[in-house]
Amino acid sequence: MNELSRRKFLKGGLAGGAMVSLLGKSSKSEAAPSFGGYPDSMGVLVDLTRCVGCRSCEAACNKEQGLPAPDLPFDDMSVLEEKRRTSEGAYTVVNKYEIPGKDHPLYRKMQCNHCNEPACLTSCFVNAYRKTPEGAVMYDPTVCVGCRTCMIACPFYVPAYSYSSVLNPVIKKCIFCYETRLKFGRPPACVEACPKEVLTFGKRTNLLKIAHDRIRNYPDKYVDQVYGEKEVGGTAWMYLSSAPFEEVGFDTHLGNDPIINYVKEFLTVVPMVLTIWPALFAGFHLLATRKDVQNKENSAGK
Repeated sequence: MNELSRRKFLKGGLAGGAMVSLLGKSSKSEAAPSFGGYPDSMGVLVDLTRCVGCRSCEAACNKEQGLPAPDLPFDDMSVLEEKRRTSEGAYTVVNKYEIPGKDHPLYRKMQCNHCNEPACLTSCFVNAYRKTPEGAVMYDPTVCVGCRTCMIACPFYVPAYSYSSVLNPVIKKCIFCYETRLKFGRPPACVEACPKEVLTFGKRTNLLKIAHDRIRNYPDKYVDQVYGEKEVGGTAWMYLSSAPFEEVGFDTHLGNDPIINYVKEFLTVVPMVLTIWPALFAGFHLLATRKDVQNKENSAGK
């Protein structure tokens, strides 16, 4: 799906999902205000100039989240020869980038960026996503209807679908180690595991100060930008780099407005069908689920 068609789908899909959440409120475009995240939320600053591609973060994430063992061990660096994306079995991955004019590669860690105003949350008409005060974007599989709109809506292409599970396919992604660490004030497992202090955990506001201090103190070392400070309304995971961000695989054309801003005006003229299909879809899902439960109960009673 090219970028233009993806954006068209995103705009229509988000409008449909957002309309359901806005029913009963004013029909004016102001009914979808910007959220902007929680002011005291936590985050992680990733300094790409320090990363050596050791994949310790991948191994720590795998262990913390109880994910299946990878096909190749974490000390096998051959996987860095290909660009990888997060998946149902890998919530974070490290990729290598050869930078023109540099005598060494840069390595980039990828995971859910935990946006301040998440497009996955905005696009979901059954409220399967929530943003916690600590900064994590969490997913509830018990209410998900499997529409996968969040996968299209995410500007970073992060949510993965568990196609391997036929009976219970759900979305899989980094959860910021919320249940075991973040909500107790502890840093994610990947942060603790990093041997080179690539990852700095703390309040997002403090991390931005640290990032700008590094740029100011070492102007020859860093690009004058903190990726994630403003992109799509800001993210909890932010990056420093010694090379232009587009050369390290980042999308530099996202803009600073949250995804919801692209559909606020559209919400006032959205066709009624977009307010009906999500309800029908949810209803069909609930009916199917109830039927499945009844069948299991009948089978158990025999």
